[in-house]
Amino acid sequence: MERQTITVRSAPDRRRYELVDSTVVIGAAHYLVHGDDGAERVFHHTTVSEDYSGRGLASTLVQQALDDTLAAGIAVVAVCPYVRAWLRKHPDYQQRTAAVRPEHLSAVDNIQL
Repeated sequence: MERQTITVRSAPDRRRYELVDSTVVIGAAHYLVHGDDGAERVFHHTTVSEDYSGRGLASTLVQQALDDTLAAGIAVVAVCPYVRAWLRKHPDYQQRTAAVRPEHLSAVDNIQL
């Protein structure tokens, strides 16, 4: 059996990070750019295909998305329940995130995936 190659890639045109198995997108961490200067990424939805569940891939996806965001000097805003739970387990990241404000929630309410 051939070993699967699962990677994470940035897809800024779709405002998400994608979890990819070879060429097939099997998950995504969706965000919106917030602020006039784009200083924040509001992560609002994370998914991984059921066929790939239980392998820790959502954690890999979120960690790489947050690492990339923080390396770019952009603040992370965790609206997504999975991202919030992940941050609770990784306190070293918590200090580098921005608090969720009402305007973040309003912006997320208007998003259609």
